[in-house]
Amino acid sequence: MDIQVATQFKNSLLELTEILMAKEAWYVRCLKSNDNKQSGKFDDVLVRHQVKYLGLIEHLRVRRAGFAYRRRYEEFLKRYKPLCPDTWPHWRGVAADGVETLVKHLGYQPDEYKMGRTKIFIRYARTLFATEDAFEICKHELATRIQAKYKGYRAKGEFKKQKEAATKIETCWRGVQARKERERRAWAVKVIKKFIKGYMTRGQAKTTDNSEYLAFVRQSYLNRLKGNLPKTVLDKTTWLTPPPVMKETSEILRQLHSRWLVRKYVRGITPQKKAQMQMKVITSAIFKGKKDSYPQSVAVPFLDTRISEQDINVRVLQTIRHERIKYSVPVVKYDRNGFKPRPRQLILTQSAAYLVEEAKIKQRADYVSLKGVSVSNLGDSMMILHVANDDHKQKGDLLLQCDHLYEFLTKLSVLANKQNAIKVLQGSIKFEIQGGKENFVDFSTGQEPLVYKGKNGHLTVVSQKLHPYKNIQNYTDRVQKPWGSHRGRGPDELSQEEDVTADLSPAQS
Repeated sequence: MDIQVATQFKNSLLELTEILMAKEAWYVRCLKSNDNKQSGKFDDVLVRHQVKYLGLIEHLRVRRAGFAYRRRYEEFLKRYKPLCPDTWPHWRGVAADGVETLVKHLGYQPDEYKMGRTKIFIRYARTLFATEDAFEICKHELATRIQAKYKGYRAKGEFKKQKEAATKIETCWRGVQARKERERRAWAVKVIKKFIKGYMTRGQAKTTDNSEYLAFVRQSYLNRLKGNLPKTVLDKTTWLTPPPVMKETSEILRQLHSRWLVRKYVRGITPQKKAQMQMKVITSAIFKGKKDSYPQSVAVPFLDTRISEQDINVRVLQTIRHERIKYSVPVVKYDRNGFKPRPRQLILTQSAAYLVEEAKIKQRADYVSLKGVSVSNLGDSMMILHVANDDHKQKGDLLLQCDHLYEFLTKLSVLANKQNAIKVLQGSIKFEIQGGKENFVDFSTGQEPLVYKGKNGHLTVVSQKLHPYKNIQNYTDRVQKPWGSHRGRGPDELSQEEDVTADLSPAQS
């Protein structure tokens, strides 16, 4: 059947209408900038005329009075969903509900928007601009977040690869270590077996079984001995007890080490210390083990003199000017009859001993006429100088009390060469008086030291009983360190050291 022209026209209009309804209408107004068709040139009068007669002003007024922006829910949600945590990254519900949640989160006021059937309508352009600005800011944050997630993903992958590689390396390394440990334990088992067999046969002659064990014993003993050698000659207890296989060698090493210590000690002695030691050796030879107060005197150094020449009267110095003064010390002299104590000065020269009272020489005793010196075995400081009575000027023996007894008697024995003439006696000591008379000095111990004339007419000397180690701190505190390494040692140690020095050969001392 033939289709009429009107029908064709109608059908064409319907198709066009369907096409237009399927599209979203957008109207574009074209304005001529100028009549000369020149770019970059605007004719203001012409442009205003076109805007006025095209009705653009009225159209803008209508749009402003209504809703300036409208967009389907799906498109609006797709663009602005990053602005709300509830809609980002995926909204699992209806698009309209998602848009409602989004605009509430953005703080839209009820009069700023309306929810349509498929679209959202926004009344004010400022609301859309604010939303767009927030979206621009959010885009940078999203880019940073996506970048961080991607970097994390890459780093995590790299970490997994490194972890797998480390696990493989660790597995291989543990295998190597396990094999080494197995070999080491096998070697240790062999060594232990050989060690046990060597220990069981240690008393036998050197064989293949015990040779390594004996070598280990020697090396171990020498290593322990190296760190525990005695530091001084007097140390007799530090030397380690050797095993049976090292007894002979240990004794040889001990003797060599002792000789080295002695050599080192002797080489470190200065001339002043050497003189002090020689004097102390003489004192030790005379009094050690004989007189109770000797141990307390060991740590006290000897001085060259106890009285300077300035403290000796000038007249006395002029009298003995032809003799050289070697030593002088203050003493207390007791009368031979009444035993009255009198302070005096005792001066030793090259040839005689002088008993001086201020500017007067009371008695001169030549070393030749000195028969001997007697002291008690107790802790007193009394001494008796026995003088020959061949000369009528001699008044008899001298009864003297000296605080520096050991120092004085040592100096006297050296100057007079009468070391063997000094006697340490027990009980009473006899002394002679001018005219052939005799008397006695009785020695005893008590709570306090006393010197007085007894009822029997004898001079009684009471000394305080001394314990060998009592008050040891008192006299060690008085040590003035004259010998360097002697500082702080006890009397017994110094006595032993004197014995060691006395045993040295003349070349060593």
